[in-house]
Amino acid sequence: MSVLIRGVRCYGEGDRVDVLVQDGQIAEIGADLGAPAGCDVVDAPGQVLLPGFVDLHTHLREPGREYTEDIETGSAAAALGGYTAVFAMANTDPVADSPVVTDHVWQRGQQVGLVDVHPVGAVTVGLGGTQLTEMGMMAAGAAGVRMFSDDGVCVADPLVMRRALEYATGLGVLIAQHAEEPRLTVGSVAHEGPNAARLGLAGWPRVAEESIVARDVLLARDAGARLHICHASTAGTVELLKWAKAQGISVTAEVTPHHLMLDDSRLADYDGRDRVNPPLREAADAAALRQALADGVIDCVATDHAPHAEHEKACEFAVARPGMLGLETALSVVVATMVAPGLLSWRDVARVMSERPAQIVGLPDQGRPLEVGEPANLTVVDPEASWVVAGDRLASRSANTPYEAMTLPGAVTATLLRGRVTARDGKIPA
Repeated sequence: MSVLIRGVRCYGEGDRVDVLVQDGQIAEIGADLGAPAGCDVVDAPGQVLLPGFVDLHTHLREPGREYTEDIETGSAAAALGGYTAVFAMANTDPVADSPVVTDHVWQRGQQVGLVDVHPVGAVTVGLGGTQLTEMGMMAAGAAGVRMFSDDGVCVADPLVMRRALEYATGLGVLIAQHAEEPRLTVGSVAHEGPNAARLGLAGWPRVAEESIVARDVLLARDAGARLHICHASTAGTVELLKWAKAQGISVTAEVTPHHLMLDDSRLADYDGRDRVNPPLREAADAAALRQALADGVIDCVATDHAPHAEHEKACEFAVARPGMLGLETALSVVVATMVAPGLLSWRDVARVMSERPAQIVGLPDQGRPLEVGEPANLTVVDPEASWVVAGDRLASRSANTPYEAMTLPGAVTATLLRGRVTARDGKIPA
């Protein structure tokens, strides 16, 4: 089946064109193209065409916590958010620390077929931080695991992290670190600062993140390894990344939409939806993160989509499960924080939400240029649209969005995975 996308502006630039998709590829780009017989026509006058988004950091909860999310509902949320590939973190139950689990996640994602679900393998067995997993077996399995992380917990032992980086280098895979020195965050629930002190919340210091980032870029330097920093959240981490990159260390980093937009001033009402790990920092940190993303010091946006059931959030702040939904709101938050203020162009949005993530993990068919002959993994965005966020209307099985009742700019109007429409006008095609 062919698809004709009418009237779009590639990367938001130049004149309006039509884009014809056939056999999973971009077949033709030009003005006033004819629609072949039986062609599905997507009318998108003046809208922006981008490569499909790639999320390096999401939690789909399957296996083990399907009451909060599963691969089907998470894939729907991803497609509606403009994503064509997501990387599902390993902190499932059982942990994704063997090919049995990682291959299941991959195959289940293929069965659903809305987005490529790439499993992230655990670095250590059971996320225990002591024994390395059989990374080679997971990399060689049906899933072809490309990235390994104990996200949710830090690989805190420096010798274990050093060995993980060394082995990963030999396998050609990536280690992604959840940077949190656990001895500095015992009982912590909120950013350590005036707001936490006033609210009586146990403080989470910046140094808990920054000390691990500093340690690990040095370990990566000596191992000649690639390192990826998950959910950077502080101005100090930005400075460490600048230094490491200036030294030629192979480090990349991601920032979440919520750390770009939100800060710890939101905690005054003790709403469990605002509890996240790492915590919402101060406004100055959010400003530093936005500038770092614009400057390329931080490479990409990753959602850290973390669904939780109502009873896990509608409770005392200190016992609420950390995490927020992110897949369906990510593009709009990036528009609000980065595009509207002029920090990013639409071509830059393609870079930080599609091209760089695909390059970091080596996905050959994602994040590709909008050119004839390239895979038709595509996202159509209406830059003039706005919408009101309602958690109970999102595709996720959970509703824990921090943007509840907020009006956000920009909307994904269509997503194509290898030339097949997987989301359209806010709905998943039957």
